[in-house]
Amino acid sequence: MKKNDPNSKMSLTLPPPLPFIDLKAQQQKIHSRLQDRLARVLAHGQYIMGPEVTELEERLAAYVGVKRAVTCASGTDALLMVLMAYGVGPGEAVFTSPFTFIATAEVVRLLGATPVFVDIDPRTYNLDPAALARALEEVDMQPRTRGLRPRGIITVDLFGQPADYDRILPLARERGLFVLEDAAQSFGATYKGRRTGALGDAAATSFFPAKPLGGYGDGGAIFTDNEELAEVLASIRQHGMGQDRYDHVRLGLNGRLDTLQAAVLLTKLDIFDEELAAREAVARRYSEGLGRVVAVPWVAPECTSAWAQYSVESERREDLRAQLQAAGVPTAVYYPKPLHLQPVFADLGYREGDFPVSEAASRRIFSLPMHPYLSPRDQERIIAVMTGE
Repeated sequence: MKKNDPNSKMSLTLPPPLPFIDLKAQQQKIHSRLQDRLARVLAHGQYIMGPEVTELEERLAAYVGVKRAVTCASGTDALLMVLMAYGVGPGEAVFTSPFTFIATAEVVRLLGATPVFVDIDPRTYNLDPAALARALEEVDMQPRTRGLRPRGIITVDLFGQPADYDRILPLARERGLFVLEDAAQSFGATYKGRRTGALGDAAATSFFPAKPLGGYGDGGAIFTDNEELAEVLASIRQHGMGQDRYDHVRLGLNGRLDTLQAAVLLTKLDIFDEELAAREAVARRYSEGLGRVVAVPWVAPECTSAWAQYSVESERREDLRAQLQAAGVPTAVYYPKPLHLQPVFADLGYREGDFPVSEAASRRIFSLPMHPYLSPRDQERIIAVMTGE
């Protein structure tokens, strides 16, 4: 390119692309503490179920406000292990949202049970309690669910905000169903003063690197006040182990969390509340700057969000995403196709139009960069692109 080419100056003045999630900034902040934690693991060499795993479980349980936390290899394993502990299987129905990552319903199908989808609230994107009540009442009236035995409900605290548990739990109690809180995106959020993870009979969360509390690889945890359930879960994650490693009392998994991941999570847990506050500030700046050009997130007054994602809606989604991409701002769509329309669940008999709120959201929603280290200056850049100012 020639020096007098006008495009040469333009290319040099364009700001660098922004990361969607900035894990490097976080790592720089905790680097020395992280190195110390990892060095201790390397020194004692207990890479499987080392002392850091026990320490992490104790700290997680105390943070959430439950009796027990059982760590595991992933958020998916956390969901699956709870269903295994409850003995969920063929001929049984588990009610959940179609507007979520596939793992929520995948684990139901892996055990031979049937996921029954229920539409979402248009403001929170979480399970709509009124729609859930109708689905529970109509189990024996709908061809696709007739003959199934309702067993449980998997709520999904989507994008970081808890579902409406005061309305969902009574529906479950009336019918003897368990409630499994899928808190993969909401660890750290609150519902009427209580932490997510303590809102159902059991809760599952994920420590995937992009989550509010993320490791440097896969990981997960289950929370419960039920001591007996916790003991079963601890057995399941180690191949159904009984009194010793060669005593097997039930079918299980190789679902343990690595000690090195526990060390990483312990280090990050030290600054987690600080990061939650920073996420809240980022969300506030977005909402103040974007409210006139897109539909910004709504958080119920009795809730706080962990802001795993900052998701907005617009009929001009693709135009806005293209503008942002041209300006070096990445975006993502969670989720472009609801679960009831996924090919893997085609045999369940759902059709387009069955869950209009979920389908409308999938056509309009997209997410902007969200992490605790997103500067006001970078946010101003993002907002300017979207508002044209």
